[in-house]
Amino acid sequence: MTSPSVTSPSVIVRFAPSPTGYLHIGNARPALFNWLFALKAGGRFILRLDDTDRERSREEFAEAIQRDLNWLGILPHQFERQSLRTDAYDAVVVRLKAAGRLYACYETADELDRKRKRQAARGLPPVYDRAALKLTDADRAKLEAEGRRPHWRFKLDETVGHVTWDDLVRGPQTVDIGSLSDPVLIREDGTYLYTLPSVVDDADMGVTHIIRGDDHVTNTGVQLQLFEALGAPLPVFGHHNTLTTASGEGLSKRTGALSLGSLREAGYEPMAVNSLAVLIGTSVSVEPVADLPTLAGLVDLSMVSKAPAKFDPADLDGLNAKLLHAKPYAEIADRLQALGVGGGEDFWSAVRGNLVRLKDAVEWWTVVTGPVAAHVVADAEEAAFLAAAREALPSGPFDGQSWKAWTDAVKAATGRKGRALFMPLRQVLTGLDHGPELAAMLPLIGRERALARLDAALAT
Repeated sequence: MTSPSVTSPSVIVRFAPSPTGYLHIGNARPALFNWLFALKAGGRFILRLDDTDRERSREEFAEAIQRDLNWLGILPHQFERQSLRTDAYDAVVVRLKAAGRLYACYETADELDRKRKRQAARGLPPVYDRAALKLTDADRAKLEAEGRRPHWRFKLDETVGHVTWDDLVRGPQTVDIGSLSDPVLIREDGTYLYTLPSVVDDADMGVTHIIRGDDHVTNTGVQLQLFEALGAPLPVFGHHNTLTTASGEGLSKRTGALSLGSLREAGYEPMAVNSLAVLIGTSVSVEPVADLPTLAGLVDLSMVSKAPAKFDPADLDGLNAKLLHAKPYAEIADRLQALGVGGGEDFWSAVRGNLVRLKDAVEWWTVVTGPVAAHVVADAEEAAFLAAAREALPSGPFDGQSWKAWTDAVKAATGRKGRALFMPLRQVLTGLDHGPELAAMLPLIGRERALARLDAALAT
């Protein structure tokens, strides 16, 4: 990740999801970019729940966010809830009103919509015309007597012309303040929109770098002006490309698309998810990375493409398989035991190359211990072949040489070779026509089970 020239704990980043649904793979991308940035810089990562939406925020989602981040390997240094910081926002509102930067507006949504349509018809940009600034005290009193309640807008300083910043991903950026409406910071019911709590929290918590999706680029000019209005240091911004589905559709917490919880339950390794969520849409090739520190060293934000990145779950299968194939037994032993899988290191060495997810090992352990699907003997020739194979079965115990010794003996007795020799034996022993090398599996199956499976086939 791009980081300051000197590694410093003064680097502070934040991830601020709203607990209104479950995190999906698209949410993992900004969380991971922030975590890796802090990890490389020796900085701090704040998890801050944007839970000011009282109707939609739910504790089950808040708990799931923390659980999902921990599963990815993200362990926040600080945890905050915006719902507990209302006093801080109220104090800033008083300051902004006193400075003339926050003003009351009384237009309804329908009135604003009609106003935008009139502007469009005249070829004008749909920018709020600040009509509310012309209201007198008497005008406001009359509107409130009619039952109207104001929403409050932040008065942008249009005299600066443009707001600029050097984006960590996109390079030099410029926003024309004249093209923006004064943003609404407070709704009619007195609740806060995203912008004000976010900026106040970033200022109060000393956030130095704001790394987020490029769908927030247009918000940055407004937020920089709000930082300046509060007299707060300006953070460095970085806007990375966002993830879409393979078909190009946006991801949504509300639909549960590719939720982190569903990926975890499906048996994916967290580092497979991390590798794809971070490396896709960058100039770095998408390969499985063993741990987060290594991933942090691979990527900096300047390598991120400006085009959307498409997430294909099929790519996740490939990465997951590669990670499992490289794992030593000691790293996986406890998880295999929890799945009820035995066989130790010999079993793991035999089957790991055939796994996409760890839970697939259960299928291969069943192949070892039984029962397996019955092998159907099609004709007398097949029965004669299996009878010869039974006769040639080596005495136990089996070892790594037993499979070759057995097949050499069966080949000599029957004249069969290649697929005609090996496939019927595989089907009898495993009930399948594919799988791990039988030289490694036969010692695990053992002579007693191998003999019983041959007898069962001959009895059909």
